[in-house]
Amino acid sequence: MKLDDFDFDLPETLIATRPVRPRSSARMLLAQGSEISDKTVIDLPDILSPGDRLILNDTKVIPARLFGVRKRDGIRAKIEITLMEPDAKGGWQAMVKPLRKLAVGDTLLFEAGLQASVEEKTSDRARVSFNLEAEAFEDALNKAGAMPLPPYIAGKRAADAQDHDDYQTIFAEKRGAVAAPTASLHFDDALMNKLDARGIDLTRVTLHVGAGTFLPVKVDEVTTHKMHAEWGQITKESASEMLATKTAGHRIIPVGTTSLRLIETAAAQPGGFGAWEGKTDIFIYPGFQFRVTDALMTNFHLPKSTLMMLVSALMGKHIVDDIYAHAISNGYRFFSYGDSSLLIPQK
Repeated sequence: MKLDDFDFDLPETLIATRPVRPRSSARMLLAQGSEISDKTVIDLPDILSPGDRLILNDTKVIPARLFGVRKRDGIRAKIEITLMEPDAKGGWQAMVKPLRKLAVGDTLLFEAGLQASVEEKTSDRARVSFNLEAEAFEDALNKAGAMPLPPYIAGKRAADAQDHDDYQTIFAEKRGAVAAPTASLHFDDALMNKLDARGIDLTRVTLHVGAGTFLPVKVDEVTTHKMHAEWGQITKESASEMLATKTAGHRIIPVGTTSLRLIETAAAQPGGFGAWEGKTDIFIYPGFQFRVTDALMTNFHLPKSTLMMLVSALMGKHIVDDIYAHAISNGYRFFSYGDSSLLIPQK
C-alpha cells in the first residue's frame, strides 16, 4: 500500500478560505455504498433515521498562534510560536519560527502582558513556560493569540477576528485543541433543532486535536507511518448511550474523523467498548475492521493524508476515488472551511 495510492489532483480554486453562512447551508455529498448524490447539510436529519446517534467532539480550540518578539541581552527580534500541547511540568510544547535563532533562556514578549521563557529546545520544537496561569493566562491568550488556521488557509490569508467564531464549533466546551474538529463546523442552531425534532440522538466525546494533524506522511509504505498521539476521553455516560443505541439496532455516526478515531480506540480495548481516557495514536487504513462506526460525516481531505486512508478504509478505495472525482467535477469546496460528506458504507 503506497502513499501515491492516496494522491489526487485538486484545483487550487476549490480550497475554501472562509466557511459558508449559515453553517448548515454548506453542500453535503451523500455516498450510500457506491451511490452518490448531492445534498445540503441541513438535509442531514432527513437522511438519518430516528434513534440514530451522532457522536460530537466537544473540544475547544485555543487561539494558539502568537506573534511577538524574542528578547536576549537587550536585543529584540520578531518571533512566532504555535502552542501544541501542555506538558506535565506546567509548560507548553510549541512550534517556533525561526527556531534556529531561539536559545534556552530567551524571553518571548507578546501582547496583553503575556510573556514566556524558553526552557528547552529540540530539533523541531521548544518548551516554554508562561508568566500567567489559569484564568489570567486564558484571558491574555484570548487577547494576544490568533486561531491556528491550517497551513493551506494561513498561506492564503492571515487569521482574523472572524476566525475566532468560524473556527470553533457551537458545542465547543473543553479547551485544549489547536485544530478544529472541522466536520462539526457545519452545525448551527437550525440543524440542531431539526435533529432533535427528527429524534436523532447526540453524544459528546472529547479529543483534543493536535498540530500533528497537519504533518505530512513522509513514508512511501503507508503501513509504516507513525501517527501523532492525541488526548481523548469517553465518559461512562457517553459509552452507555452508544451501547444502548447499538443494542437497539440503530446506527453510530461519528461527526468527524476525530470522533471516529476515539470511539474505535475505545472499542479496541481488551475489555471491549466502554468508558476510556488517554492518548490515542490509532492509525486507520484499508483493512481496518470497524467495531462501532456505522457511517461518518466528514469534510474533504488532503491528498496523501492519513484521513484519505481512513475514509478509504470505511468506504473502499475505489468508491472514495469516485467520491472525490464527483466532488471535484461538481465544485465542492475542500478542507477545513469546505463542504461536507456523509459516508455510509455498504453492509
